[in-house]
Amino acid sequence: MEIVTKIAPIALALIMLGLGLGLTIKDFLRVINNPKDFTVGIICQLILLPIIAYILLIILRLPTEIALGLMIIAAAPGGVTSNVLTKFANGDVALSISLTAVGSLISIISVPFIVFTSAKLLGVSELSSEITMTGIALKMALVVTIPVIIGMTIRNFAENFISKNINLINKITGALFIIVFAAIWIEERENIFSYLAQAGLAVLLLNVTMMILAFYIAKKFATGIQQRKCISLECGLQNGTLAVFVATQIFNDVQYIVPTAAYALIMYITGFIFIYILRKSN
Repeated sequence: MEIVTKIAPIALALIMLGLGLGLTIKDFLRVINNPKDFTVGIICQLILLPIIAYILLIILRLPTEIALGLMIIAAAPGGVTSNVLTKFANGDVALSISLTAVGSLISIISVPFIVFTSAKLLGVSELSSEITMTGIALKMALVVTIPVIIGMTIRNFAENFISKNINLINKITGALFIIVFAAIWIEERENIFSYLAQAGLAVLLLNVTMMILAFYIAKKFATGIQQRKCISLECGLQNGTLAVFVATQIFNDVQYIVPTAAYALIMYITGFIFIYILRKSN
């Protein structure tokens, strides 16, 4: 896991820099101007998603490593790819960007809290006394918050250049995501399929259950079909690179990363199937 441990922080920082380059202050002001849809989305993602993950790990009686890995991916905010797939689905892209942006900034507090609370509930005793919730939050701030702020600052001074090249920036961040997960597969190629056998059902159930639940909750409380599509996809497409970073900072065992690797594969398949069903039903 040595290669993954080294490249995950760099890849995550660059991905978050790319996210920042695509953001403006308007993306945050939109939350204040249209709070209803945002509130529904952020509650589904930050509160409901980890609860569903915890219920599943109890029902499925997952091994502790896989169970905590599932909680790590459930705690992760939506990824940049959720914005892209929301566009494919003809959903509310502006809302998707706002949820990703705010969720990513909140994650420096929410992710350590959810992961450390889950570890305590699961009776995990492998945490070193040197690894603290505050310490992980500070590390996340360095590779999440600061790159986003730097990216937004660069965009403010080079608006035209960034706007013209935003598609290239998104492709680069997508490539970085692939590199991280390719490294996991290469380093653990001898064990990866046995790990996936343990985690595959859990992450599939989490992903599908959450997208369906989020869709119907948004149907009840959000303002329209575009917002439903957005909130559902935002809850189904997590920031896998951030989850890998957190797992490698806390644990020195690849099994904690396996649910993230499995989720990264499954979420694109289910995401496109979900979009296909939505388009057929319209």
